[in-house]
Amino acid sequence: MIDRFDINAFLASAVSKGASDVHLMVDEHPVIRKDGKIIKIDLPKLNEDDIIGITNIIAPKSIRTRVNSSFDLDFSYELKGLSRFRVNLSRQLGKSALVIRVIPYEIKTIEELNLPIAIEQFANADIGLVVVTGPTGSGKSTTLASLIDYINQRYQKHIVTIEDPVEFVFTNKKSIISQRQVGLDTTSFPDGVKYALRQDPDVILVGEIRDRETVETALKAAETGHLVFATLHTNDAVQTINRIVNMFEPQNRQYIRSQIASVLRGTVSQKLPICKSGEGRIPACEILVCTSTIRDFILKDELDQVYELVKKGSFNDMLTLNMSLFKLVEKGMITQEEALSHAYNKNELKQMLKGVYHGTKLAKAE
Repeated sequence: MIDRFDINAFLASAVSKGASDVHLMVDEHPVIRKDGKIIKIDLPKLNEDDIIGITNIIAPKSIRTRVNSSFDLDFSYELKGLSRFRVNLSRQLGKSALVIRVIPYEIKTIEELNLPIAIEQFANADIGLVVVTGPTGSGKSTTLASLIDYINQRYQKHIVTIEDPVEFVFTNKKSIISQRQVGLDTTSFPDGVKYALRQDPDVILVGEIRDRETVETALKAAETGHLVFATLHTNDAVQTINRIVNMFEPQNRQYIRSQIASVLRGTVSQKLPICKSGEGRIPACEILVCTSTIRDFILKDELDQVYELVKKGSFNDMLTLNMSLFKLVEKGMITQEEALSHAYNKNELKQMLKGVYHGTKLAKAE
């Protein structure tokens, strides 16, 4: 029963340990994830009654009637004065499971997160589409929150976020921010974007691009003079463009390429290697800035040329993942082994680490 498993005490302990996620499954010991590693906690295995009891405590009253009828459910939870949490309720082999992501109250700045200062250019833009990509748990939401708060601190704008669920909660500074949750404040991401256009926005944050309809509404918002931020689960800049284009039927893809070429400001793809100390993680980023040459490559469907241009693009503040990893090694922030474990082109990074890299001069890179 739930009196033998105090979910609030467990979450407080997980936060104090620096955990990023909590996993609670039937017939398993409670688990936390810290610095990317799964750690089993020495507590009794959970049963179905435990999971039901936990869900009854942390699920909002407005969705509790859906808990037993839904196979998958996302919602937020908060321990006042401690942290917010993003919760996913799922089923596996007919048994319930909860994955709880820790969402800190504090929204860190670009500098505090050790993100490349070059990404500030996207927050300083007035219109266009910016896509932040990376695998689950790579810090996309945290990066977007820092970009939104950067705008919030500097510009007098109306920012509308559409999220599922709402993660970081913003306090109005120079801007005003309207945060809308899918399933609570709007029916879907596409509807959220469509109706946001009627709410006098300057900036729109789309929590996740999941389907073609969301892409279409995000592109329309960018085309009509808004700055749109969105996330997508891809690994690099070229994959991001391909993923969006391939959501559409072959006969429509050239039109979508022309839309992307006209509105894309850039992409930020990131990973989170473990720090050299073994404690904490630090972002390694690939940054694509959509120059006129890259727009031309997108239109011509010559995306294989884009990566080569990014490698040579330090003058446009562009950065490859390998260059970012190399710089973290050079600064003593991560080990060579950790850098190589995150590289897509390991041979190229090995050459860079040996000083045999023949692309952009390293001295030019920020």
